[in-house]
Amino acid sequence: MSESASISTGIAARYATAMFDLATEAAAIDALAKDVDALEAALAASADLRDLIYSPIYRRDESQAAVGAVAKAMKLGMVATNTLQVMAQKRRLFVLPMVLRAVRAQIAESRGEMTAEVVSAKALTKTQADKLAKALSASVGKKINLNATVDESLIGGLIVKVGSKMIDSSIRSKLNSLQNTMKEVG
Repeated sequence: MSESASISTGIAARYATAMFDLATEAAAIDALAKDVDALEAALAASADLRDLIYSPIYRRDESQAAVGAVAKAMKLGMVATNTLQVMAQKRRLFVLPMVLRAVRAQIAESRGEMTAEVVSAKALTKTQADKLAKALSASVGKKINLNATVDESLIGGLIVKVGSKMIDSSIRSKLNSLQNTMKEVG
């Protein structure tokens, strides 16, 4: 890991821990979870919001005013709003996506849940996602939340990551394996 990535991860971990601890003290874990979902969705949907958090051209006061307006428009709770304000004041908004992932992990851990990263060639149906979550839950022994993404280059199959385990049943992986085997023979 590069030094700057390590520093960013450390910064994100501290903000995430602070957010989680404040929400725990205020008995607002569910509200924080909803705010994290809303912020992740907003980051995915809005190029302007991504520009705000990553661009160094905005002054501190501009960043604070902008995230304050975003928080108010999204009706975020006090923990999320105050954290965004402090991050803008300290010019740390660039770590917001890492903070949100870390907070999500802390919330899941406190609830006895795990998140499985699932990559599929096409979007999973509700039934498929439910069956996969149930099978993974039986295997791991915890409630599983799926974070599903689509990568059409897989051709078919799935790549599933739960904790430190990864299962790659994609056709792309099988074709690459077959290609390597053929190279060894030829």
